[in-house]
Amino acid sequence: MQILVLSPRVAPGVLTLAAWDALRAATSVRAVSDDPHVRAIVDAGIHVEIVGEPPTTASDAIWIAPPGDPAWVGAVVATLADTPDVEILRGSHALPGSTLLDVVEVMDRLRRECPWTALQTHETLAPYVLEEAQEVHEAILEGDADHLREELGDLLMQVVFHARIAAETPTDQGGGWDVDDVAAGIAAKLVRRNPHVFAPETLDHVPTTPDEIDAQWQRIKRQERGGDPAERPA
Repeated sequence: MQILVLSPRVAPGVLTLAAWDALRAATSVRAVSDDPHVRAIVDAGIHVEIVGEPPTTASDAIWIAPPGDPAWVGAVVATLADTPDVEILRGSHALPGSTLLDVVEVMDRLRRECPWTALQTHETLAPYVLEEAQEVHEAILEGDADHLREELGDLLMQVVFHARIAAETPTDQGGGWDVDDVAAGIAAKLVRRNPHVFAPETLDHVPTTPDEIDAQWQRIKRQERGGDPAERPA
C-alpha cells in the first residue's frame, strides 16, 4: 500500500512524475475527503474512491493523504506499523520559503477578525519594530540559536504586519503596496547590488574579496541615491 503525501502549498494537480505513474498504475485510489487536490487527480482521468475513514488494514490501494495533515499520515503509519508493505510516496514538494505564505494568511485573518490587530497603524506599531530588532540583536550576542530563530519570527511578523496595513491604505495616503512588493523590492536590490554574482559580464573587474564586494555595494548604493531624493533606496 502507498500513501500519497501532497503539499498544501503546491497547486492541485502539480505532482511528480513518479506520483502520476503510480496513480495511473494503481488498481485502486482512495481518499478520505473530496478536496481540490483529489478533484484535480479525478479531472486527470483517475478514479478516486472517497471512503471517509482512513485505512486500518493494508491493501494494494494508493491512499491520498489530506494535504497538510501530517498527523493523519502518522496515525495511519502507526496503525499499520506491523505491515511491511506501506510506502510513503511524496507527490509534491513545497519550495523553500513557501511557509511564509502561512504567515501572510494568518496576518490577513487577524487583521479581519482580531479587534486589536485591526486597530493598529504604522505609527502604533513603530515601537514594536525597534523592540523586536533589539531582541534579535540580543539573541545574536547571546549565541542562542533557538532564541534567535524565535526573535527573527517576531521581526518578520512586523514586516508582514506593516505590509498588510499598507495593502489596505489608499495610495494617496502612502499605501497601495503589499508584502509581494516588499519582497520584490529587496530581491531586485540584492540582484542589482551584487553584479559579481548576477551579471559578472557587465563588470570590468569582478570583485572577489569581501572588502571589494562591500566597496562595490556601497558604490552602487551611492549611485542609486544620486537620483530623486523621494526615490532614494536604503
